[in-house]
Amino acid sequence: MVSAAGLSQRVAHLSPSATLSISAVAKAMQAEGLDVCSLSAGEPDFETPEHIRAAAVRALEEGKTRYGPAAGIPALRQAVADKLQQENGLNFSRDQILISNGGKQTLFNLAMVLLDPGDEVILPVPYWVSYPEIVTLAGAKVVRVPTEEAQGFKLTAAQLRQALTPHTKVLILNSPANPTGAVYHRHELEALAEVILSVPDLYVICDEIYEKLVYGEAHHISLGSLSPEVFQRTILSSGFAKAYAMTGWRIGYLAGPKPIVDAAINLQSHSTSNVCTFAQYGALEALTSPLSAASIEKMRQEFSQRRDLMVQGIRALPGVTCPQPEGAFYVFFNIRQTGLSSVEFCQRLLKEQQVAAVPGVAFGADHCIRLSYATDRATIEKGLHRLHQFVCSL
Repeated sequence: MVSAAGLSQRVAHLSPSATLSISAVAKAMQAEGLDVCSLSAGEPDFETPEHIRAAAVRALEEGKTRYGPAAGIPALRQAVADKLQQENGLNFSRDQILISNGGKQTLFNLAMVLLDPGDEVILPVPYWVSYPEIVTLAGAKVVRVPTEEAQGFKLTAAQLRQALTPHTKVLILNSPANPTGAVYHRHELEALAEVILSVPDLYVICDEIYEKLVYGEAHHISLGSLSPEVFQRTILSSGFAKAYAMTGWRIGYLAGPKPIVDAAINLQSHSTSNVCTFAQYGALEALTSPLSAASIEKMRQEFSQRRDLMVQGIRALPGVTCPQPEGAFYVFFNIRQTGLSSVEFCQRLLKEQQVAAVPGVAFGADHCIRLSYATDRATIEKGLHRLHQFVCSL
C-alpha cells in the first residue's frame, strides 16, 4: 500500500472538490432512502436538447469513433471562432481555438503552459473551488483579493492595482460568476482594463461558461471586446455544459493568442489527446443549429423564475442577507449572524433537515453558503421550508 508520504508534493495538499463531495454524500443518503433536497450541484436538471443528442447519434452511426485532431475537429473549432466573432465581438481565428475535455481542462492546460514557480495569479474572492488548486498544481502563487457583498462580490480597479506585484502573471476573471452569480458591467470591465493595460505581459483568463445565463437588466460582455489592446491580453475559457445542459459530455474550449493556444494543444496531445469524437459533433450541432436558441431561452427563463423564488425564500430567513444574483444559477448568502462556520452550517443542515448546500469556505468565504437553483421548483420550495426550520432552530 502506498502511504500519503509517498505522494508527490504537487498533490499532497490538494483539497477535494467541496461541491462534488457534498453531492456524493447527498446521493449516498438518497440511496439509503432518505428524502434529501440537493441544492448543491451546479448541474442543470434539463435534458440535453434532442437535436444535439440526435447529432451525436448520427455521428456514431456514421463511424465517427476514431482518433481525431488533438485540437478538436476543424468544423467545431471554426464554429467556436464564428460564435465568438458574432456573439462576443472577439476576432479569434480557427487556429486560435482548442477543444478540450470540459472547461476545467482548458484551465489546467493554461496554468501548465503559462505559469512557473514564483509567478502570481490574482484571484478575486469568492472564487470557483478549482481555481486555486489549479494554480497551485502549476507551482504558482495564488493572490486572493477579497470582495464584499456591498460591491456585488466584484473586483474593483483599485483592488486590482493594489494586488499587482512584479511577479503578477495572470488575473482570473469569472463573469457570470460561480458561486455568487455576479455579472461585471461594462463600466466595471473598462476600469479593470485600464489597469490591465498598464502592466506589460499581464494576461486575463476570462471564464465565461455561464455567459448565456443572465437575468433582468444584466448583459454579458466579454472583456476582450473592449478594445484591440485588451483583446491581445485576453484568454477565454468556456464550454457547453451549462447553457446546453451538456455537463456529462465534457466539451470545453479555449481561445487566445496563437502561441499560447499552440502550447496548450501540444500539452493536450500528450495528456488526453482528442475530445470524444462523436460528442464533438453534438457540440457542433449545439452551436450551429437554429433550434438551440429556443432551448437556451426556455431554460434561462425557468432559471430566472427559480432565482426569484429562492432569493425571496432566503431573504425571509432571520439574520441572513442575500444579494440578487444576475447570472449563473447560484445564490450566495451571508450566515455570519448564525454564529456557525459554513462547514458547521452545511453539516448540520444536511444531518438535521436533509438539505445539501455547499459551505462558503470552499470558495474562500467562510461566512457564506451557496445554494444552486439548477433543480426543480418543488425541490427548491421544500428545501427553503427546511432551511427556514433549521435557521429558526439555531
